[in-house]
Amino acid sequence: MPKIKAAVCHEFGKPLSVEEVLLKDPGPGEVMVDLAACAICFSDISYLDGGWGGTLPAVYGHEAAGKVSAVGAGVTRYKVGDPVLATLIRSCGHCTPCASGKPVLCGAPYDRAHGPLTMPDGGILEHGMAVGGFAEKVVVDQSQLAPIPADMPMDAASLLSCGVITGVGAAVNAAEIRPGEIVVVVGAGGVGLNAIQGARIAGASRIIAIDMTEEKLATAREFGATDGVLAGSEKPWRAVQELAGRLADAVLVTVGSVRAYDDALRYMAPGGRLVMVGMPHSGQFSSYEPVNVAALGQGLIGSKMGDVVLTRDIPWMVDLYQQGRLKLDELVSGRWKLEEINEAIASTRSGAARRNVIVL
Repeated sequence: MPKIKAAVCHEFGKPLSVEEVLLKDPGPGEVMVDLAACAICFSDISYLDGGWGGTLPAVYGHEAAGKVSAVGAGVTRYKVGDPVLATLIRSCGHCTPCASGKPVLCGAPYDRAHGPLTMPDGGILEHGMAVGGFAEKVVVDQSQLAPIPADMPMDAASLLSCGVITGVGAAVNAAEIRPGEIVVVVGAGGVGLNAIQGARIAGASRIIAIDMTEEKLATAREFGATDGVLAGSEKPWRAVQELAGRLADAVLVTVGSVRAYDDALRYMAPGGRLVMVGMPHSGQFSSYEPVNVAALGQGLIGSKMGDVVLTRDIPWMVDLYQQGRLKLDELVSGRWKLEEINEAIASTRSGAARRNVIVL
């Protein structure tokens, strides 16, 4: 049971404390990974703020990459030294969602409060998001890993653990964008930029980004958006119609904003679909007129982690990256030490960062 450094959340909404904690050795089916990088996602911040509840103290962080340092009994797919990424997608492989090709919806229970992490005195330390990646090492189920090339930069690889697969997967797997379709992406942050990349890869004819600043819209164009519209302009959906000649076949909301969801259906053409990616805090509500959705034959689709199947989608995305067709290096805004995590989180909160990465 090694001692490791980790950034611990003791109180919601307060700075993290970098301290020594205990990490259990991997049990059956589990793998220990020495981390090289862990990116900061807004989901981590939502947990840190208490937006989704949970047990404290806790170690969050779930966009991680590193090398296998130990394996438990029954692990056959990985060996010591293998470069891997670690995700929060923990799947049993046997329940109905897993058997139906939806491992992101696995129904097997997992008690994060009694996972591999403990405080030095043996007290509870939540295994945040089933990864606990704001730390030097993690122990996760082997289903949460995917192999990566040995020469792939770890900071870029870590982004594939959540932000990239969530955005690209929302466009390709959930929205099922087809060549020639018109797509609106609401939010040009870390996930939104990847939804834009996914729409581009899928062959959308127009990809219109919606965000609050011209700087974010300029970045969206770098990643494949054909147009940008300021969210704060008067009736921005009219600008979409003027740009594309009609409203959108698919609208992807990638920010956890109720206001964004309230407006999202206005961008959608008859027969279109709204893909819900961004996650507001629990207890927040959006409203719409269901008669319009029914009368116009529209659809509302939830997308968790881009409906990704790791063994299917990670090799494909790595290949796109190696071809230069999927931007990863360009997503990294800053590299920070573990001891600088509170500054990195503040930078992420500001909205200026594409993705901040803790480098270990």
